[in-house]
Amino acid sequence: MFGRPNGGMNRRAQAVVVLLAAWAALIFGRLIQLQIFNHQLYRDLAENQTSSTDEIPAERGAIYDRAGQVLALSVPVESVSINPRLAPEPSIAAGILAPILELDQQELEKKLAEAAARRRGFFWVKRKISFEQSERLRGLKLGWIEFHRDTLRAYPKGTLAAHVVGSVNFEGRGNAGIEQGLDGELRGTPGEARILRDVVRRTVESKIMKPPLPGKNITLTIDERIQYVAEKELARAVVESRSLTGSVVVMNPKNGEILALASYPQFDPNQPPASAEDLEKRANHAVSVPFEPGSVFKVVTVAAALETTRLTPETVINCGSGRINLFGRIIRDHHPYSFLPVADVLAKSSNIGAINIALTVGERKLYDYVRRFGFGEPTGLPLPGESAGKVRNVENWGRTSIGSVAMGHELSATTVQLARAVSAIANGGLLVRPKLILRKQRPGGRPEQETAPSPVQILHPETAITMRRLMEGVVLHGTGTQARLRGYTAGGKTGSAQIFDQTCRCYRHIYNSSFAGFAPVPNPAVVVVVTINGASVFGGAVAAPVFREVAQAALRFLDIPRDLPDQPPPREDSPVEYADLAIADLGSPAEQPPPGIPEPQATAALWGPRVPDFRGKTMRSVLAESARLGLPVEVAGSGVVRAQSPAPGSVLPEGARVKLLLAR
Repeated sequence: MFGRPNGGMNRRAQAVVVLLAAWAALIFGRLIQLQIFNHQLYRDLAENQTSSTDEIPAERGAIYDRAGQVLALSVPVESVSINPRLAPEPSIAAGILAPILELDQQELEKKLAEAAARRRGFFWVKRKISFEQSERLRGLKLGWIEFHRDTLRAYPKGTLAAHVVGSVNFEGRGNAGIEQGLDGELRGTPGEARILRDVVRRTVESKIMKPPLPGKNITLTIDERIQYVAEKELARAVVESRSLTGSVVVMNPKNGEILALASYPQFDPNQPPASAEDLEKRANHAVSVPFEPGSVFKVVTVAAALETTRLTPETVINCGSGRINLFGRIIRDHHPYSFLPVADVLAKSSNIGAINIALTVGERKLYDYVRRFGFGEPTGLPLPGESAGKVRNVENWGRTSIGSVAMGHELSATTVQLARAVSAIANGGLLVRPKLILRKQRPGGRPEQETAPSPVQILHPETAITMRRLMEGVVLHGTGTQARLRGYTAGGKTGSAQIFDQTCRCYRHIYNSSFAGFAPVPNPAVVVVVTINGASVFGGAVAAPVFREVAQAALRFLDIPRDLPDQPPPREDSPVEYADLAIADLGSPAEQPPPGIPEPQATAALWGPRVPDFRGKTMRSVLAESARLGLPVEVAGSGVVRAQSPAPGSVLPEGARVKLLLAR
């Protein structure tokens, strides 16, 4: 019995063997799958748990003024993080970190507790900490604290040129000015690094796989010295006149280089905005905020007339005694004039005279010249939010629109657009593109010079020269006498446009006051446009003095030779009015004749003809007016009248002559 084989046990043994073989086959198959077929997959998974590819930020390019003064640069700093899995209790960690990093301890403890509850292996404590904070934390030698290389964008000049340079956000991306407009070129190209970590995510090794490509350094056309004066004088004018905002643009009319671009209110790009008011201060009023230019726009009207009609500076214009009925709309001047030559229409800023000149030009031709001067299109500056202004197509004009446009209404423009337009008069009739970038250069690379499109001839050179003389008359004996410079001739035009109130749908006695001018007149080196928004006084009173101070400083910094004897400008208290100003402060030192012209006699005649103001007028105009008045004149030199004796308004003694000195 015991010697016979047991069939049941054999079957069970066989079943066990089969099961073991099947189990072994499954394990072997799984091993083949893991080791051969899925080898790369699991290898990658393992590596991803212990290593990662991190981005290496590129160094952001610096921004300089034209002389190499640093306006923006990136400073190396550190940021600090912790591993909540390795850190002590949130209350303990917060108690260590908060005092050093100047953080709210309770708030930090709450955030650390949330990170620990979610079993996070990484938590930013604070970005861009100071050197002192970094040193204090390193001195603790705590393994759960990690440090990371970072950069802080710094603006060593503070508010200077802030609206041009701009700022960056917390992540280092530009959010205003050149920082935003050229963000891609300033940022460069990030690199890559392979980071090896242990089981608790501590960094063991770091290997650079692809080095970062640094951003380009940007050199601006801005001159730090001129920019400083422009900002200082603009702020003074806005504050003293109790205005709201303002802007100044200083441009080289020959090549379009912007030497200064100021906007008020100012802001410090080192300080992030903390309120809506802080954000409003970052608006660039020179390029982003258009306005109705008012009378400064009359230079376009007169230039169009000189180009397209038979009008000349001496042509007499009917000024309607200060009133015109334009298709049922009554328009009045601030000062009534009966008849004025074209030159005086501009000098005295006669609205009625400008309207009648525009009617001679015609709607379509006037519109054509408005567009020729670049209005209605952006200038192309690399600044975010540039406005094109607003110029309605001539087909959409109303019957009286020609009168409004002639005076600078029913359209809008920016300060930089006005600077471009006046530059075309100053440079001989060429419309140049404003230029803000002098060059770009990547560290170790070659400088990339910025090229501008070829200028467009929009005026005949003769017309531009004539317009310069007419605009000089504005400064010599018109509404812009407070723009006179010491040692230099200057030309310009005042503007005072009432601001339209959207609430009452009416114009109130608040103005956009402006002055657009150039110097010196024979060969202008600078164009300066000043705009004061929300002023209660006119352009000749508030904007012209800013032009004077900025232009005077710019010409000095640029070493431009003087073209006049060194005479002081008008006194600060010279009486200035809008559009009806003829001569301010006749007895000021600026009115005294230079050597070669005798001083007026102390005992003036009591009877006889009154001597008119010949200053700024051409010989042809002088001879015509003196013949009409029956005044004998003695002329020396050529060009326009620079000085005269007797003084304007004096009685000419019997047998005497009016002596005039002309110069170009």
